[in-house]
Amino acid sequence: MDANIGIILKIVGIGIVVAIAHNVLKEAGKESFAPWVTLFGLAAALFFVVRILADLFNQVQSVFRLF
Repeated sequence: MDANIGIILKIVGIGIVVAIAHNVLKEAGKESFAPWVTLFGLAAALFFVVRILADLFNQVQSVFRLF
């Protein structure tokens, strides 16, 4: 349970860093790079979400003794 809270905090941290980087790039006149920063931040957050879902599916398999 504590590991999931850590992962959630990492996702929140990624979101904050991406939002700040997006705004800084936009203000600096680098609007072409801002969407790429957002895309890479989304990909990093999805990596953590996929790990959580994989753990969930493994737990469901073990509970119902599937496969």
